[in-house]
Amino acid sequence: MATTTPRIVIIGAGVVGCALADELTARGHRDVTVLDKGGLFRTGGSTSHDPGTVFQVAPDRTVTRLAAATVAKYAALRAQGSPCLRRAGGLEVATTPERLADLQRRNGWAAAAGVEARMLEPGECATLHPLLDKERVLGGLHVPGDGIARPVDAAREQARAAIHRGAVFLQGRTVTAVERRGDRVTGVRCGDERFAADVVFSCTGMWAPLVGTLAGVDIPLVPMVHQYARTNPLRALETIHALESASGRRDPVLPVLRHPDAALHVRPHGHRLGIGAHGHRPMPVAPRELDDPGPGAVMPAERRFTPDDFEPSWAAAAALLPVLGDAKVEEGVNGVLPVTPDGLPLLGEHPDLAGFWTAEGVRLTHSAGIAEALAEWLTTGRPMLGGEPVDLSRLHVDRFDPAELAPPVVLARAVRAFEQADDVRHPLDPPDAARPVRTTPLHSRQVELRAVFTESGSVERPMWFGANAWLPEVCELTPRRGWAARNWSPIAGAEALVTRRAAGMFDLSPLRRVEITGPGAAELLQRSVTGDVDGPVGQVLPTLVLDAAGGVLTELTVTRLADRRFLAVVPDRRGVAALRRWGRAGVSVTDVTEATAAIGLWGPRVPAILDGLVPGEVARLGPLRAAAFRLGGVPVTGLRSPAIGEEGWELICSAADAERLWDVLHAAGAPHGLVAAGGHALDALRMEAGLQAAPSAEQGPDAAGLGDAVAMGKGPFVGRAAVHASRAAGGPAQRLVTLVLDDAGSVLHGGEPVYDLPAPRRYSRDPVLLDGAPDLSRGPVIGRITVAATGYTTGTSLARAWLPAERADPGTRVSVELFGRRLTAEVTDRVR
Repeated sequence: MATTTPRIVIIGAGVVGCALADELTARGHRDVTVLDKGGLFRTGGSTSHDPGTVFQVAPDRTVTRLAAATVAKYAALRAQGSPCLRRAGGLEVATTPERLADLQRRNGWAAAAGVEARMLEPGECATLHPLLDKERVLGGLHVPGDGIARPVDAAREQARAAIHRGAVFLQGRTVTAVERRGDRVTGVRCGDERFAADVVFSCTGMWAPLVGTLAGVDIPLVPMVHQYARTNPLRALETIHALESASGRRDPVLPVLRHPDAALHVRPHGHRLGIGAHGHRPMPVAPRELDDPGPGAVMPAERRFTPDDFEPSWAAAAALLPVLGDAKVEEGVNGVLPVTPDGLPLLGEHPDLAGFWTAEGVRLTHSAGIAEALAEWLTTGRPMLGGEPVDLSRLHVDRFDPAELAPPVVLARAVRAFEQADDVRHPLDPPDAARPVRTTPLHSRQVELRAVFTESGSVERPMWFGANAWLPEVCELTPRRGWAARNWSPIAGAEALVTRRAAGMFDLSPLRRVEITGPGAAELLQRSVTGDVDGPVGQVLPTLVLDAAGGVLTELTVTRLADRRFLAVVPDRRGVAALRRWGRAGVSVTDVTEATAAIGLWGPRVPAILDGLVPGEVARLGPLRAAAFRLGGVPVTGLRSPAIGEEGWELICSAADAERLWDVLHAAGAPHGLVAAGGHALDALRMEAGLQAAPSAEQGPDAAGLGDAVAMGKGPFVGRAAVHASRAAGGPAQRLVTLVLDDAGSVLHGGEPVYDLPAPRRYSRDPVLLDGAPDLSRGPVIGRITVAATGYTTGTSLARAWLPAERADPGTRVSVELFGRRLTAEVTDRVR
């Protein structure tokens, strides 16, 4: 009799593989086999030596949600009568003003993600952790739900639950092949044993690149050494434990301590302290060397402890914790952990091999949450946490450009991720390793104009141009200081002002361009996007791709170039994958990004600039129309697109013609005030035009304000039933709105929490509430900021925020927390 659920093989019986087996079998999957080359359940991987410290708060809200779900599960899971995670609390301390400000920012992230946290004064930190030298501490962030887990016990108990439901765990099985038929996985082989599979999950941690090679796909990950040491017994801890016993407490009162300025974390082990450090030199390990750990190691994930590397970390720990002055390291290990190029996990089904899923680069802190989300994704088609959608797009295994998968790039960026794990990072900090990976065909022209570059989707992108420093508009911009001034220049604002007043030229080449051709091209698009693409040749259609549950996977424009030929412009690789997902026989979906270039030309003087350069019938084209023509002798496909709310075009040409097109436009525009402008100006102009939607797969098009892009009457398409059901139920519970801050000089970056303004209290429009009081009683969080920008031509600070539908009407007053201050803002439907 045919099975009713897929045959699933999980490679790896560490805490991630065990959590996944538990979650899958809990959802009715009965044919689950877990294989590991080591023993059960101390397999020899990173789970076996993980010190168990769990800190929930991260810059990314999704990552924080995954950690919170993990804490909830392991705190409720019991082994030998005790919980697998003890909520001892977490305390991050600051020893520099910059770090203290960063902790205030993290406090806001915690609130936005629904995690309880509180800022503490130095004395409060010392009361919570009596071993601290409070004279060295400027403040701290206390997260009561953080704690200490027992990784092996958590793995074992989840495996037992899975086995009770029918899962099979096998030890001593080294995978020698991942079998495939065409582009689909069919099984796993361990020597002479074969395990048939419809779905294979790779949960192998440090060994992931080797498993990827067996499957014929790239898994960009580098095993890296992380040092951990335990002290001799400390009399101070004996005293603390004696006081606890006398008071009837069973658990230690000390929270888990993080000292990010020194890249340290500290936890008690009975009467000893355990000190984890990654402030030492990077020590990558080749995956093929893992099974030969060398002398002094007892498992593949361990290397011989190197005291000289640990010495600076020990000195920093002793400075913070004077009790270590007379202590010593009694035992230590160089433990190996997997590190990805950006420090985030690699999740989801690989687009190049159907049925092959990864849960790699996953730390204990996120293991159970990730397992729940992936099990829901496989079972229902949508990742979920606690019954609510969760957006895993930033963690998808396919988020890296192929050029970023070159081994030297992966190594350099994994080393960077290791070194910067605890750094105070500005959201706009450009990557500083292995650059450039890719450049656009216009790169040389941008260098000539002294572009200041960042990286976007592996491509070098100008933030602004040094050649524009002479613009008189620069003097119109208010200078910034401190955090707000980092990675910013008034030149970016001047470029935005000139674009509104005259014209700006932008390199749009990093956007992905995809051609959909063939007899079934129109039908494919009709079923995969929300808009009606079956219009006349030359139609430019802003539209969406949804998942089956109605979540927005990507925004895009689809242009009908011919009866059976369409061009889709999508923001990134996720959009390309979303289109390819629905491919079918008779239709070709081809990414032509590398063979082409694109220039955006916008502003009130664009008609004058193009006068005489384009045919008259082209100049008369209306908005959202397209045509193929020659511009100054260069063959282009031109799309009339008001992408910043101004007259203008997106001009697409071959990569070989890109510099010639740039030169033609630059020369023609010079008498009219045209400037080359960078990405910062473009983002600001789009925000001013209300076009910076920043949708999420967690929400539908109506919630994101994109309902007009949905043509319900055109026939069936992916997500249509979900949109219909949402509308029939009264619409979304949340809406994405635009906020205008009362303080035009405040700069948000995304992730900040939004609070309601209680009606009874009268608030001034001063940006800091309660007559300038710097610290408010919080009250409940009602929303969060997604993206933000300065409106240079409106003189405002703008942000997009998710708010409850009943608080999303224009004129609604709210507050936003920024570095511990509360700033007032107002919902608006009209920025310009």
